[in-house]
Amino acid sequence: MQLSSKLLEQAVEAFNSLPGIGKKTALRLALHLLQQDKDRVLNFCHSISTMRQDVKFCSSCHNLSDSDICHICTSPARQNGVVCVVETIKEAMAIENTQHFNGRYHVLGGLVSPIDGITPEQLEIASLVERVKTGEIKELVMAISPNIEGETTTYYIANQLKDYEVKISTIARGVSFGSDLEYADETTLGRSILSRVPYKH
Repeated sequence: MQLSSKLLEQAVEAFNSLPGIGKKTALRLALHLLQQDKDRVLNFCHSISTMRQDVKFCSSCHNLSDSDICHICTSPARQNGVVCVVETIKEAMAIENTQHFNGRYHVLGGLVSPIDGITPEQLEIASLVERVKTGEIKELVMAISPNIEGETTTYYIANQLKDYEVKISTIARGVSFGSDLEYADETTLGRSILSRVPYKH
């Protein structure tokens, strides 16, 4: 894309590097910022920069947090004994938006996938086992995408925890096999959480 300003080209390229943003949309966004008040644009840039520098991962559940431990893990209003295990932060956000779950979370950071070279050691499975060892967790809700990788991950975790007194349940199959939780509508996802079933190991 040839533009009259190299600086504008650089801005367009920056927006174009974001997922789902094509060249035309990137140009429209860059031109929109040029039409805004300078202070407003600087505040926008500062928000992005501050987010990148200061957002942390919760040392307990590995969700996003502004401090060492996130507000969900420290909230006295949440059920301490029920932990929802999810693949990524996006699934935790999706489930939280349903407003049907009042426990805590554990973000694995991916799924076991030997074909892709992803082993259990690369995920936050060991830290989940350590949380269960404390004896505070009574139920794990495996809210993992119903596909081969998800089933493999759930089986592996259940096997690691077979000697501990913890109930393992999976979300009801209102979410079809092979689909991603990220794209499930909130009603279906919420009902799946409420209608979870025991995991048969």
